[in-house]
Amino acid sequence: MVAGTGDHRRGKTVVFLAACGWAGAAPHWLDPSRSLIPAVTLAMLLGGYALRTLLRGLHQRTSSDDGRQIDDQSSIAAELCPSVDVVVAARDEEAVVTRLVERLSALRYPDGRLTLCVVDDGSEDHTPDRLAELQIRFPALRVIRRPRNAGGGKSGALNAALAQTQGEWLLILDADAQLSADQLERLMPFATSGDWSAVQMRKAVTNASSNWLTRVQAMEMAFDAQLQDGRLAGGGVAELRGNGELLRRDLLEACGGFNEDTVTDDLDLSFRLILQGARIGILWDPPVQEEAVESLQALWKQRQRWAEGGLQRFFDYWPGLISSRLTHAQRRDMACFFLLQYALPVVSWADLLTSVISRTTPAYWPLSIVAFSVSGVAYWRGCRRPSEGPELPSPGLFNLLLGIAYLSHWFLVIPWVTLRMAFLPKRLVWAKTTHSGQEETLQASEPGI
Repeated sequence: MVAGTGDHRRGKTVVFLAACGWAGAAPHWLDPSRSLIPAVTLAMLLGGYALRTLLRGLHQRTSSDDGRQIDDQSSIAAELCPSVDVVVAARDEEAVVTRLVERLSALRYPDGRLTLCVVDDGSEDHTPDRLAELQIRFPALRVIRRPRNAGGGKSGALNAALAQTQGEWLLILDADAQLSADQLERLMPFATSGDWSAVQMRKAVTNASSNWLTRVQAMEMAFDAQLQDGRLAGGGVAELRGNGELLRRDLLEACGGFNEDTVTDDLDLSFRLILQGARIGILWDPPVQEEAVESLQALWKQRQRWAEGGLQRFFDYWPGLISSRLTHAQRRDMACFFLLQYALPVVSWADLLTSVISRTTPAYWPLSIVAFSVSGVAYWRGCRRPSEGPELPSPGLFNLLLGIAYLSHWFLVIPWVTLRMAFLPKRLVWAKTTHSGQEETLQASEPGI
């Protein structure tokens, strides 16, 4: 399937904005005794679906520990191991690139079956110098250099690597990724024995103890992985998250590679793979470790990009998403996710503005309460699961309330991004996250932790 071109995104956004505005205002035209009926109905349907989703997932295998795990003195037979290209797109990553290459070079995998490739996408700091030094230390490291104005953003950099590598699988990492030495030995059996077309590793935050913002992001990553597990268990879909995604090359090429007309290559690719009938699995342990942003300004910048890419993928591929190419369970899952994640924040603002203008009571508060309450369940379930990597924050009352309050930022980000997409000129830039290079002590993953 060819990557989406982004045609008519502005018009589609305007239609979405108008639909949400009408949905938010319509209950105020009803008799006051019936104005809560739409919200209560949606709360029961969407809230019930979300709760069932979050209570699923623990019965499916989400760890690579399955009897095929090797011991410390042996290695997987090379003929049983598919070839893997580890690919990192790096721009101005001098703070972390040395650590990245050192740890990738320590990965255990049969000789001749693993390639390490870093794409230097026009870095203007000392990243090129660091990579030149690393190539001397690690001759197997392959560096692809692109001019800064080559175009296509991160997707363009990944496509450059796709064209110059040959592995059966690609493991896509961010420059701040941290893996344990046995990560591939456990990831690859999970991917191949489960017949997955792609696998997303759970993302774990290394700097959760830095401040309250990084702590709630660590909880959010567990929340997200728990939600994805439940979506899969209920017949729905799981999606890629960029850092720590493992992809089968043949399906990636069949989908047209990485879409250079989107701001979130991972979310866009998820939909194209799903529409191809591909199966995306979630691996809880071992996780890929990464840094969380440490300031509200950085969070706002990051989440605008995530929100824009999230909406873009629904607008670009909606005909396929409602077609028979997906199962009924997948279409239902997609619809519920879209309504809760993207429509509810915009509808809530339309509801609030209408209530102010008409001097009536807001009508959608039951749905919002249910959505935030279910989020608390997701935090609690995710943070209580046995987990390798950095310790997850305790899901005590204070942390749960803090995490729920933190999620309200989506009620600002989604409406703002929707307005911007509808009325401001289109922008496509690589708005990368700055990494500080904070260290985290890694240990070899052990089952049962």
